[in-house]
Amino acid sequence: MYQKTTLDNGVRILTEEIPHVRSVSMGIWVNVGSRDETDENSGISHFIEHMMFKGTKKRTPKNIAEELDAVGGQLNAFTTKEYTCYHAKVLDEHFPLAVDILSDMLFNSNFSQNDMERERNVILEEIKMYEDTPDELVHDLFAETIWHGHPLGRPIIGTDETVNALTREDLLSFYRQQYTPSKIIVSLAGNIKHEQAVKTLTPVFGALKAEEKSRQGTSPVGVSDLTCYNKDTEQVHMVIGAPGYPMGHDDIYTAQIINTVLGGGLSSRLFQEIREKRGLVYSVYSYHSSYNDAGIFAIYAGLSKQNVKQAMELIFKEIKDIEEKGITESELQRSKDQLKGNLLLSLENVNSRMSRLGKSEMYLGKVLKPEEIVEKVYKVSNEDIQRVAKSMFKPQKFSMATIGPWQDSSEIETAFNNFKHL
Repeated sequence: MYQKTTLDNGVRILTEEIPHVRSVSMGIWVNVGSRDETDENSGISHFIEHMMFKGTKKRTPKNIAEELDAVGGQLNAFTTKEYTCYHAKVLDEHFPLAVDILSDMLFNSNFSQNDMERERNVILEEIKMYEDTPDELVHDLFAETIWHGHPLGRPIIGTDETVNALTREDLLSFYRQQYTPSKIIVSLAGNIKHEQAVKTLTPVFGALKAEEKSRQGTSPVGVSDLTCYNKDTEQVHMVIGAPGYPMGHDDIYTAQIINTVLGGGLSSRLFQEIREKRGLVYSVYSYHSSYNDAGIFAIYAGLSKQNVKQAMELIFKEIKDIEEKGITESELQRSKDQLKGNLLLSLENVNSRMSRLGKSEMYLGKVLKPEEIVEKVYKVSNEDIQRVAKSMFKPQKFSMATIGPWQDSSEIETAFNNFKHL
């Protein structure tokens, strides 16, 4: 069971006590990410996350790293399209230290000009590293293709141009506007009592000035398009997909079952058909990503250029088959059991429990019990599968992005356009 307290200024504290462990996992979730940026300041949320580790009024960057290392703790952070999370894991006896370090980083970081210039170079190197990882880059290219012109379609990390243009004043202004109490959630899982957590956190987070800052902007509208990015790679990396479902949608569990059957593991249709039976790829999988007001259902494959057209045909064949015939009863039962197993096994990890609390509160305003989620999964019928597949897999909704040696991509363009007009 989890408990929740909302402070007077809007900061939410959620805990899940697990008395049989010796650790506590703590996350500070800020409801701001790359979708809250403009074309001009793209990457600023990620830049601010980096700057939080560069020293405070009482700690140097080395102090921040050493203090938790000295007690065997872990400290990290990450930025997504819709939120930023700063998290730590420590022994229960060192919980106050974790609170002190994380809150010091969050509220007292220096944002010094010298540190910013050094970190700017680090981020530019990170962008170069990302450019050299086409199997990751292609997912951003796909998001940009299907959500062209919308903030959700931009890369989280920004670009060379935008990162180079950001100033210290830009970072501080964005930080003050976005890091407000109503957008902050503190989630804790492990050997900690709710009363203890609230008592420790209230003096730190309760002093923040209350200020409402709702997310601005419009929901993304998916477009159907094809992007072929010419890059000298050994393989072609491609993503094919269509708009999916947002967080909290009634059909999200049906979409997850379709994902599991189609490309969610070694026994999935795509893996068995394209890799095991034909040996056309090393890696092929599908995924369903959900956001506050939108989602993506996508399929990735990495393969030789000469195999792309055949792989596309096989992918479209499997999509069409599920849309027209649904799935078998054994596939339905196996996927339900797989989703149940994945969920319950993840609960054996305090970091996963902490993340579940934070993300559920952020997107749903509540935390569903695991039993509730399992019940929703097991209620999905084959009729639901076909209904959702027919809605999600309409050919005219599909987009595609590829990275590879595309001096001439006309054959792929023809194959993709033929599918769209089926």
